[in-house]
Amino acid sequence: MTDSAKPNASPFSFKPYTETKGEEYMNEAQLEHFATILNNWKAELMHEVDRTVHHMQDDAANFPDPNDRATQESEFSLELRTRDRERKLIKKIDESLKEIESGDYGFCESCGIEIGIRRLEARPTASLCIDCKTLDEIREKQMG
Repeated sequence: MTDSAKPNASPFSFKPYTETKGEEYMNEAQLEHFATILNNWKAELMHEVDRTVHHMQDDAANFPDPNDRATQESEFSLELRTRDRERKLIKKIDESLKEIESGDYGFCESCGIEIGIRRLEARPTASLCIDCKTLDEIREKQMG
């Protein structure tokens, strides 16, 4: 395990990777750095899923007051939407971990250039370089 992240730490409380001059992009140390970040992030999200399940089981009550019942249902609905977004994020994290194993991690899936260490530290599941992502967002705006 590297010094970049510790187990059970927040996925974004890591020591930024320090590149050395002439270092090959996405070498073994860099891949290990990002695998640690991604695995910690996934573990934190999975912990949140467990916490939500326990919270919903423990706090589920059949309130006689319709307003109290509606408030609880609204809170549960919001929590479930959040967990659904996190489920999708876990899927992206798993895809990124597979890319690390295959050697494709860190390269733009559209044009093939390096995504960059700092961009990947900011968004470890990034699959597009900043230029391709910008063009993608412009296209989305134009499509409505």
